[in-house]
Amino acid sequence: MADISTTTPIDHIQDLNAVTITLDGVPTKAIKGEMLIQTAERAGNYIPRFCYHPRMKPVGMCRMCLVEVKGPRGFTLQPACYIAASEGQEVITNSDKVKKAQEGVLEFLLVNHPLDCPVCDKGGECPLQDQTMSFGPGESRFVEEKRHWEKPIAISKLVFLDRERCIQCGRCTRFAQEVGGDPLIDFVGRGDHIEVSTFPHDPFTSYFSGNTVQICPVGALTSKSYRFKARPWDLSEVETTCKACSVGCRMSIQSSVNAVIRNIGIDSDPVNQSWLCDKGRYNFDYLNSPERLRHPLVKKNGQFVEASWGEAFSVVAEGIKKSISLGSDKVAVLGGAQLANEDIYAWAKLAKSVIGTDSLDAQMGDGLPAKALLSLPRATIDEACSADLVILLTPDIKEELPVLYLRLNQAATKGHVPIIEISSRPSGMTPYVKSLLNYLPGEAAVVAKALVNQSERFPYEDSSSQQALEFSRSLLDSVKSKNIVVIIGRPSLAESAEGIVEAAYTFMDAFPQAKFLPALRRANVMGALEMGFSPGLLPGRVALDQGRAWYEKNWQSLPAVEGKDARGILSQAQNGDLETLILLGSDPLVDFPDAQLAKQAFEKVPFIVAVDIFLNESSKFADVILPAAGFGERSGTTTNIEGRISRLAQKVVPPGIARPDWMIASQLSEYLGKDLGFDSLESIWNEIEKLAPLYEGISLSLLSSNENKDGIIAPLASISGQRPAILEPDTTRSSTRRIPFDAYSLRLISNRNLYDQGTLTQHCQFLANLGDQGALQVNPYDLKSLGILSGGQVRVRSSRSSVVLNAVPNQSIPRGSAWLGFNLTGSKASELIGAFSDIIEIRLETP
Repeated sequence: MADISTTTPIDHIQDLNAVTITLDGVPTKAIKGEMLIQTAERAGNYIPRFCYHPRMKPVGMCRMCLVEVKGPRGFTLQPACYIAASEGQEVITNSDKVKKAQEGVLEFLLVNHPLDCPVCDKGGECPLQDQTMSFGPGESRFVEEKRHWEKPIAISKLVFLDRERCIQCGRCTRFAQEVGGDPLIDFVGRGDHIEVSTFPHDPFTSYFSGNTVQICPVGALTSKSYRFKARPWDLSEVETTCKACSVGCRMSIQSSVNAVIRNIGIDSDPVNQSWLCDKGRYNFDYLNSPERLRHPLVKKNGQFVEASWGEAFSVVAEGIKKSISLGSDKVAVLGGAQLANEDIYAWAKLAKSVIGTDSLDAQMGDGLPAKALLSLPRATIDEACSADLVILLTPDIKEELPVLYLRLNQAATKGHVPIIEISSRPSGMTPYVKSLLNYLPGEAAVVAKALVNQSERFPYEDSSSQQALEFSRSLLDSVKSKNIVVIIGRPSLAESAEGIVEAAYTFMDAFPQAKFLPALRRANVMGALEMGFSPGLLPGRVALDQGRAWYEKNWQSLPAVEGKDARGILSQAQNGDLETLILLGSDPLVDFPDAQLAKQAFEKVPFIVAVDIFLNESSKFADVILPAAGFGERSGTTTNIEGRISRLAQKVVPPGIARPDWMIASQLSEYLGKDLGFDSLESIWNEIEKLAPLYEGISLSLLSSNENKDGIIAPLASISGQRPAILEPDTTRSSTRRIPFDAYSLRLISNRNLYDQGTLTQHCQFLANLGDQGALQVNPYDLKSLGILSGGQVRVRSSRSSVVLNAVPNQSIPRGSAWLGFNLTGSKASELIGAFSDIIEIRLETP
């Protein structure tokens, strides 16, 4: 089937292998190979359908799209979703025969379908309801008792099934298998007893289950979060960009009476193609939480008391001025990846120009070195999904970037894009890759060098590893001069990021044409880095030293020396050398990989300011808490992993007297005696466009235009000579020392799951209980020496601490390593990890 949108204008398809068909007597252009239902829709002729979905394979199950197509025996009824357009074809969509067929299909569908539209959640936006009115017979001849089932039944913790309403279109089951990669639901039974069902003792635990609710045409599948909450006509909506991760899926926020009711996926072809993960779809509930911060809080006598904004700003300004008097490097800022670009820019300008500190970091110790990452040639998601080869050096993207997983899954299965996965353990993508190269933590760079250079020694001599290496080399040899995309992230929080950067440089040196797609999970982390929210950087991917003269003309002053990242900031605080720490929506005590370092740091910082929407473990240490507006409560822009800038829309009003972050930064600057020069979001973006080389020519009007509703990838064109140059890849190379293997220890692997103990997730009633329990997964071979064969408690020791965990045998974990999820209930991974260690070695003991 041709891959082209039905919204593509007819005048734009002449170069896409166009053919001409006769549609209802009118010559009509079509793409050779596309389905007739697509051709008709582009021509303005809507053919009714139930089973057809443009993002899935056609199956012709419902027969609602029957049209007359001329063949050797004249015109016959054929499904428009299953017949491809071809030159000279004649099609009739509005004959009496077609209308009678449509009426008959609808009458049969309604034989057992309950007439419960007044209480059905799909009422008002139901294709069956609409098409019955538009194409149905107008009355029913059926007077017998309808079929009845128990209703509803929970097929997961998020989705309910009403089997009486199901018309067996197969959209949900096909999505689960074709798109989601989780074939956990299917049809069972025969005849009028056919039903959608899960497998015994295996619920519909897909991360993408909410999509089946959105595409169900009849209300057979309903969301627990939306059930009996509202009607479509009660809701108003705006288009925005999801902030659950950094993929940047486009979606619609729908609300009623200043409360967000649901999120709906929007078909953005270059990004999410209408799909959302369940975290992005259902995480709106925290906005309505009664535990939201509504007023500034100032700590007095060890207790938080409500204060006015003026009082809170005065206390914060006094604390910062006192710290600056001891040196501007005594102030640091952590967080910001959840903010909009304009918020981040305002805080970066406040920190670097007004306060004078360069110690600020949005990555929280779980990312990659910012300068190295931003200097790599960037790929888009579409380029990755159409590449001649993809190299995957990331954590489990199904857990951290779920919709990117969907796109790559489709690229591998439908587009036959070969993928080489370099990983310390199997991931959600592993079933779809051509080759899997397992490595022990700390040896990613060694494996990368062996992959591209046959003279380099491969560290693993077992036959399966050698076969995987040889096969991967053959894949690389076949595409050496073609399009290669490397997707790069932080595979494990328990190993250093430097080895991952070295591996990336290895691929860049071997394949100069290669492009890189970052796989960092935090919502607007790429926007934060590109706005200069990292040590040694200025807005627009500009190094501090290279852009100093340009920015000092507008920002008045800049830090004299490069500051510290999150690890360095907390280490400075641990040594008692940090006076003020500002937290922007961050919780280092829970989120930073090294819990011991974070705890000791917080105990020694004299003055802490938290700007957040909830009270969390870290903000409890704060002296002042400033309430901020959350997602959907502020406008602005955000930047995804591709560098695609898209719009954020405000839908509801923040609770109490909470304010957007840019406004907080601007007013705090006034209390510090300086004016940032911002009186609106527009004024901030205008300054960004004026100063930052990366955003030259990207105006708000351009971003707001309908042609750019999917966003704009920066930069637009070459940068003018007067602006500083953006970062280029470093030409110096370091070589990672291979760490000797300790036969008595295991190397720890730790990364995140989609549902964890994060503050926002835990304030969503529909997501809070979906996370796994933290258990240490170990290869049975390594557990056998302890006499633990079926799982049990073990004491786990690292150089940092010792904890007691439940050990679970898992054959897929490579020997010599162990996996422990980060920030899961009872996982205690952060107690074992040291932020300055290249790898984390652990020893297991019986408790």
